[in-house]
Amino acid sequence: MWTVVYIAPSLARAELLKEILISEGLMVTLRPAGIHRPGNGGAVEILVPELEAEEAHEILASAVTT
Repeated sequence: MWTVVYIAPSLARAELLKEILISEGLMVTLRPAGIHRPGNGGAVEILVPELEAEEAHEILASAVTT
């Protein structure tokens, strides 16, 4: 089962964080969150398999603060 680990404010930010997670060996998928807005596309959910959620949170915690 896939679990949402982060909601990015834009597709560009979601893609960046996805690449970071993939480089750490995690499986990642993206899904639109809420209403699509022209321009940046709106918020995007970042999902990983449930068993990888804790590791993803740790990786994202350091990636988001830097």
